[in-house]
Amino acid sequence: MLVAVDHVQLAAPVGSEGALRAYYGDVLGMTEIPKPPVLAARGGCWFGAGAVQLHLGIETDFRPAKKAHPGLRVTGIEAYADRLKSLGAPVTWDEDLPGYRRFYSEDPVGNRLEFLEPVVRRSGPGG
Repeated sequence: MLVAVDHVQLAAPVGSEGALRAYYGDVLGMTEIPKPPVLAARGGCWFGAGAVQLHLGIETDFRPAKKAHPGLRVTGIEAYADRLKSLGAPVTWDEDLPGYRRFYSEDPVGNRLEFLEPVVRRSGPGG
């Protein structure tokens, strides 16, 4: 029985670890997770924030994911989008998912990322 998503892996080109660390660590505010030595020898890097883990693996024939993407739940989505923009990351808002505020961004190697927050519905008098 499935109980949770442990992590999501995205691909990245050879030699991109510095740019990935700057984006996922400095821009997104994630913490780098040390890889086991046998896996660290393959390159790439892992990041975490709370229960979320993103693993960036090196692929010699890398092509960025333009449609496929992780959907990352955030709180304070407006402030988070402002943070990304102020640090040079692209932010593209999308209003097509009912019940959510969401935007897309790209990491420095072109992988698509979705950030979303549920819309809090306030009930009026008597409801």
